[in-house]
Amino acid sequence: MKKIILQVSLLIFSTVAFSQAGHIMQGVGAFNMSMGGASTGQPLDISGALQWNPASISAFNDKIIKLDMGLFFSSPELSSSLPAGMMGAGSPAVSGVTKDARDPSIMPALAMVWGKENSKHTFGVSAFGISGFGVTFPEELNQPMSPNFNPSLNSNPINYPQQAGGFGRIKSDYMLLQIGFTWAYEVTDKISVGVEPTFNYGTLQLMPNPTANPSAAGYPSTDKASTTGFGAQFGLYFDSKKGFKAGVSYKTTQNLSELEFKNTYLDNSKGTNNFDMDYPAILSFGLGYSKSDFDIALDYRIVDYKNTNGFSETGWTPTASVKGFGWDNVSILSAGIQYKGIDKFPLRLGYTYSSNPIGSDVTFFNIPATAVIKNAFQFGFSYAASNTISLDAVYHHGASDGKTSGQMLNPMMVSSSNPYGAVPGTTVAYEMTTDLVMIGISYKFDKKQAKL
Repeated sequence: MKKIILQVSLLIFSTVAFSQAGHIMQGVGAFNMSMGGASTGQPLDISGALQWNPASISAFNDKIIKLDMGLFFSSPELSSSLPAGMMGAGSPAVSGVTKDARDPSIMPALAMVWGKENSKHTFGVSAFGISGFGVTFPEELNQPMSPNFNPSLNSNPINYPQQAGGFGRIKSDYMLLQIGFTWAYEVTDKISVGVEPTFNYGTLQLMPNPTANPSAAGYPSTDKASTTGFGAQFGLYFDSKKGFKAGVSYKTTQNLSELEFKNTYLDNSKGTNNFDMDYPAILSFGLGYSKSDFDIALDYRIVDYKNTNGFSETGWTPTASVKGFGWDNVSILSAGIQYKGIDKFPLRLGYTYSSNPIGSDVTFFNIPATAVIKNAFQFGFSYAASNTISLDAVYHHGASDGKTSGQMLNPMMVSSSNPYGAVPGTTVAYEMTTDLVMIGISYKFDKKQAKL
């Protein structure tokens, strides 16, 4: 059974375009998303438990399989401006906004848990898209190389062709699939521990590719590069058996192999470069309380970008390529409540807050990864179709709550007092909203057939 699940999950994830708001998924599956992603101390469904605290799967005494599938919509907007005189003596100021042209993305999740009443051991396997970002900003048509250029109209200089000083069409596509094998052990009837070795597979495409050395023709575009790597997650779960629950988990840095980009420059010359980008360590704390018809969950997470390859460094190399994203650590607060007073039809509300890892001084370096969501709101429900089948659904809406903004940067202007080469009078900014509709189905095997 484990081999079949692994083969199916790889097929599903290799044939869809996965992306989501931000680099870290706030939740996994319709149920967990509807609780704002909170699950570290309140394991209400197997997907959330497997994702956020391997020890908490000990709460399940059945053999359960769960599949979720969603459609994710994002609406990033990229804007920039140049002051008067920047394009030559007497030239006017220009500014504009470019809207994203990316298609909706599919978001799948697959999980299974083997539990047995009166057994101290519980096992699980999962295949989750845990991270991703992607934008498609078309090249600006109203630009200086066009005979119909009109600077008084919307004209976004960051999307000017590279020959005119911009980046042209900007496209990024990143996804990271994680497969985990989980074991939980009940030390006592109230305390469980868990461990989850993880295997990761990811892909990244950048157009243009700022991690490559530019030529006289500018920065190149790339084919999609892939990466694999390993990590682990450890957890502790406490259930007072009187309603109060608590949990803590630590997901190690997922050490990934270097991405090897095959680059094509505007003059059709070829080249290669490597870029090292890992997945950050995450420390999660969770509390839960269940009483009568209500379940409440609250999680707090710290995402350690400052010690992660690809994110810890930033700035220009001596050859004018970009070292990395330069992100700060992120704090995430997730909260959810479930009401079970309606027979077979529990309702859920969730909220997620995330701090912005991108400072104003490095906004320019992060144009390919503009998906920063500060506030996210979720509404979801389930329907118990039978004793063995349950259906889940969620609607999510997120917003960046304002623009991430800074100045345009130029490696030719780097100095001791201007370490990133900020160009005076210029601006670059981005903001976005996200929407997600996801459904899931959970099947609980008949206990007479469920054998470990």
